[in-house]
Amino acid sequence: MAEQNKNVEQSAPSGSVDEPAAGWKPTAAAKSKATTFRWIAVALWVVAIAAEAVGIFWLLRQRVYVGEDGTLLRDPDTGLLEEHGVTAQFPQWAFVTLLVLLVVIAALAITGSILWKKANRLDPARKSETLRFFVQNQLGAIIAIVAFLPLIILIFLNKDMDKGQKATAGIVGIVLAVLATVIGVDFTPPSVEQYTADQSAVIQLLGKDEVVWVDGGAVYHVCDEVSDIQTGSEKRTGTTAEAVEAGKSRLTLKFASELNTCGLAVPLNADDIEAALREIQGGQVDTVLPAPVWANGDDAPAVVEDAPAAE
Repeated sequence: MAEQNKNVEQSAPSGSVDEPAAGWKPTAAAKSKATTFRWIAVALWVVAIAAEAVGIFWLLRQRVYVGEDGTLLRDPDTGLLEEHGVTAQFPQWAFVTLLVLLVVIAALAITGSILWKKANRLDPARKSETLRFFVQNQLGAIIAIVAFLPLIILIFLNKDMDKGQKATAGIVGIVLAVLATVIGVDFTPPSVEQYTADQSAVIQLLGKDEVVWVDGGAVYHVCDEVSDIQTGSEKRTGTTAEAVEAGKSRLTLKFASELNTCGLAVPLNADDIEAALREIQGGQVDTVLPAPVWANGDDAPAVVEDAPAAE
């Protein structure tokens, strides 16, 4: 993990701005950690689907025969010999094994989904790439459906199970499938656009990409004097990318009061900036992040010119 406890001794001069990368980018350590999480998740999902295949192609085909002293009779319609008096049943050991297998598949699918979502928070997709964004963020739910649905269908179609076995295995399978699918869904997926908006707001408000956080918090802050981080935990200082690497998902929306607490200039349109960030953090892609409006030009920590209009 990149060094997160660095102290910045010199602020950017008034009227200047640190040159950020072209859009938000994860740190090298966050990228590496995300890749590791994804490989582990994929491995777990592969094992889950392999376990499903074992259930389908081996376990559900198990049967024992009752009444093996039956007789062979000729079917007059087909001319084929048929065994009468013999009944095929699904063995109890196979039924118990099937229940255990369903639990194992669920555990593998859920663990993989949790790791996959952690990876997406460290290294998210772009929301502008609609298909990739959807698949990358909802892959855990998709895998859960793939790992359970065929097996559940074949449980209900199995002719050798009695009604009790079929109902029990089917209900257990459905409950675990729903649980794994719900956990696999990411209801608030992060995006590069969201992280970029937070980074842009920080630079325009402070004149540099530098924020503060503590290990136990969920968000990062604009200075180190705010009450939310006076917890006794060590205060960390770094870029927005390093804050994300440390598990902080976004910029606090209370930045105006924090700026005031720390004796820093507060833009006149702080409410508009907060509303825009709230929408962007909530998943909106068409929301424009307003530039800060300052009461006094000398208060502006950073001056960023608008890009020329495209011709």
